[in-house]
Amino acid sequence: MGHGGNVIEELTADHREVDAMFAQLDTATAGDAERRELADRLTMELVRHAVAEEQHLYPAVRRYVDDGDDLADKEIADHGEVERLLKDLEGREPGDAAFGTLVAQVRENVTAHVRDEEERLFPLLAESCPPALLDELGEKVRRSKETAPTRPHPAAPDKPPLNKILAPGAGFVDRLRDALSGRGK
Repeated sequence: MGHGGNVIEELTADHREVDAMFAQLDTATAGDAERRELADRLTMELVRHAVAEEQHLYPAVRRYVDDGDDLADKEIADHGEVERLLKDLEGREPGDAAFGTLVAQVRENVTAHVRDEEERLFPLLAESCPPALLDELGEKVRRSKETAPTRPHPAAPDKPPLNKILAPGAGFVDRLRDALSGRGK
């Protein structure tokens, strides 16, 4: 969940972790309970990651990067689409025909989003943001992932200040539900 480094290093490490989870899903047998567990862990990581970006990365992009509002709005829209897919996936069993289709759609969307961030957004942020601020944002992202929701909430606010106010409460409820159900272990 927390890797260390500045915000770009932290989020890039998350991206590689998600890539590994998709690879594990590829090798899991369709209909196997392990596939559900992997999908749940993937969902948890993607939701925490998205919440942290929405709380800390995108406000910095809006402030420091030329055309940052447009960039941040596009990335947040990408998150919304992935979150809707994850919500649908949440209710599916691994043997369900739609399960594999939804995983493929999530992967396609996440892969495009990651490529856009790593090839375009992160270099622009690195050029325009002081290194000390990138380090500070890395720490804020790590802290926010600790309290972020672990389940998709497509209707939740995705921009400050409401997302910073409501996410920890939703995260608490999600982690309680996860603990009671054994999800994500």
